[in-house]
Amino acid sequence: MNNQGQGFESLIEFLRKLQANNSKAWMDQNRKEYQRVRDFYVGWLDMMNIELAKIDPNYYDTPGKKAINRINNNLMFHPNRPVYKDHFGAGLDQLSKQGDFYVEINTQDVFIGGGYWHPDPKSLRSIRQAIDYDGERLQAILNKPTFKEQFGALIEADSLIRAPKGFPEDHPQIDLLKRKAFAVSCQLPHKILFEDVFNKEVIRIYKEMLPFRRYLNQAVTV
Repeated sequence: MNNQGQGFESLIEFLRKLQANNSKAWMDQNRKEYQRVRDFYVGWLDMMNIELAKIDPNYYDTPGKKAINRINNNLMFHPNRPVYKDHFGAGLDQLSKQGDFYVEINTQDVFIGGGYWHPDPKSLRSIRQAIDYDGERLQAILNKPTFKEQFGALIEADSLIRAPKGFPEDHPQIDLLKRKAFAVSCQLPHKILFEDVFNKEVIRIYKEMLPFRRYLNQAVTV
């Protein structure tokens, strides 16, 4: 196992212990270990930030400390959640929290996703306008064989029963127009974290997802 694999092994072990002892008291006692595995993950993100910028001329520079999400759960709006998340998550190529390239290491697997999960009303309206204009382009991206093999379909989410206001029921892309979320994801087994191929696999998935993310990001920024 290489040094990177050992770092991920320590990170996962910490998350498992946190999952079994999810409290501020435990975290305070294990703060040094938390900081050590967090620093490792930030360092890996810094490296991926550089590598992804090499292959994507429109990549938005996102250093690890900006990319990584807080491990604390927001208890103000979700008081029943545990104090801490049971994963380390981060968004690369991040102009905003929506539309980024998300990489999460949790206690079960590696989760990679991207797109817009329940975007704000303005962004959702812009995405629908883009679909109305050239939704066949988005549909072609979703139907690409390698894309479907990697991600399957869009992540299941709530949809409107009727066409959104201003769009006809017989619109050729009515199913997309009714959606309230536009995101895809895939999972990788933990074992890949300990193999030399992991970084290359993340880059490959990034490239496969890129046309989908660019379509949506362009829609909300026009």
